Amino acid sequence: MDMRDRVNTALKNAMKSKEADRLSTLRLINAAIKDKDIARRGSGDDTDGVSDDEVLSIMGRMVKQRQESARAYEEGGRLELAEKERSEIKVIEEFLPRQLNAGETEKAVDAAIAEVGASSIRDMGKVMAALKGRYTGQMDFGKVGPMVKQKLG
Repeated sequence: MDMRDRVNTALKNAMKSKEADRLSTLRLINAAIKDKDIARRGSGDDTDGVSDDEVLSIMGRMVKQRQESARAYEEGGRLELAEKERSEIKVIEEFLPRQLNAGETEKAVDAAIAEVGASSIRDMGKVMAALKGRYTGQMDFGKVGPMVKQKLG
């Protein structure tokens, strides 16, 4: 079952069980996927919609946005809004693969460096491409970039 089907099935189940908060988050996911579909059609791409990797990427961005919002709400003393953001994160994360821990991430980076034969900082793009191809949705590439840079530098 592809990601889009999983989201739609979860959406239908949330409707049936009258889980309003879960339902609204699932609708946001669906809307983000449809927005990406529309953007692709507008650019002349005639494929059957977004791929699972793109859906994972969309959901990863949604989690990151909500984490930033929750932090801002906490700093502003709006704890109820921060909690709402965290509950949305939990719903989105149900569809994401398990995140790699620090040790697993470091092993993956080392393996990617060895795989592409990277020897200098100029090879960073190749390493990042290999990691993104294999670990989309499983690691935060914003944190992995500096790690790769340090190992190659």
